[in-house]
Amino acid sequence: MFIIDTHLDLAMNAIEWNRDYRQPVTAIRASEQGMTDKIDRGKNVVSLPDLRRGHIGLVVATQIARVNPSDADGSGAVLPGSGWNSPAQAWAMTQAQRAWYQAMEDEQQMVLIASRAALDAHVARWQDQSEPADQKPVGFVLSLEGADSLIDLSYVERAYAYGLRAIGPAHYRDGRYAPGTGLSGPLTARGRELLREMDRLGMILDVTHLTDEGFEEALALYSGPIWASHHNCRALVPHQRQLTDRQIRQLVERGAVIGGCFDAWMMKPGLTQRQSNPADFGITIETIVDHYDHICQLAGNALHCAIGSDLDGAFGREQSPTDLDTIADLQRLGDRLAARGYPADAIDAIFFGNALRFLQNALP
Repeated sequence: MFIIDTHLDLAMNAIEWNRDYRQPVTAIRASEQGMTDKIDRGKNVVSLPDLRRGHIGLVVATQIARVNPSDADGSGAVLPGSGWNSPAQAWAMTQAQRAWYQAMEDEQQMVLIASRAALDAHVARWQDQSEPADQKPVGFVLSLEGADSLIDLSYVERAYAYGLRAIGPAHYRDGRYAPGTGLSGPLTARGRELLREMDRLGMILDVTHLTDEGFEEALALYSGPIWASHHNCRALVPHQRQLTDRQIRQLVERGAVIGGCFDAWMMKPGLTQRQSNPADFGITIETIVDHYDHICQLAGNALHCAIGSDLDGAFGREQSPTDLDTIADLQRLGDRLAARGYPADAIDAIFFGNALRFLQNALP
């Protein structure tokens, strides 16, 4: 079945992790044996061949670079995308990531999806089974995770011109435009101006990583399309990183989609990020169905759930569901949903239909 994944940090892995995503997962793992600079070395689950093998033909792919040189998690490890001393340096990193996407386009490994026409043509190509999946490019909608790298508001239009279609103002901790995960408080004055400029351009606002106060403020200020690209439910995993029931209802009212995240610490309570073993908590692909079901019960339908896996988002197999070896295993989610009573049309909606409908309405 065709899949749309609403959140993957492909270029971050290619540039900062120095992974050749043209190679299969097995080859990348083999190339990283003995490396210890990052916790997930030799444990990646994503590659372009494995995306194709899993019929994940369209993804929302990120640029990410934050201005926060001392941003470390509880273990002292610098968090992904951080470490830049100035907005100019962060901007330069996002442009290196953009250059990788362009190189993948030149090789026909990937294709930028920046309009409704391009979206419809790409999905039609993937749904045409006469062409083998391994010969098709992976489509990507370009998103910016954390807005620190936008030196000033003129850079929003500049980025829109090269194809950026979604922005999440926040990431982890302090941000130039909004505080993020682990903090509280509203958008900054610059952040409120950012939303007005995004609204003018008709961009997608990604509320992922916003504080509770920032979430409320963003929904009040923003009139354009809104989604939560990779989020789970706070009722099931009580952490500020997750969506409350009230927030889920607000997103449903705005016609949003919520991408279920496969980062194990967000799937069941009690895990410590980058420390706990998912096997000790029995976390499998089926665990995400609890979150989908919670959202569907609140919404009264299955029209607002999507897959926003965040796989290889600075973690690998050590922090993924235990029955997921590569991203191609997302296909197993269909059987898990069916076993929980979800009919074929609801499974189609979660796999690709909801995200496709949203993008058809949101893209120019």
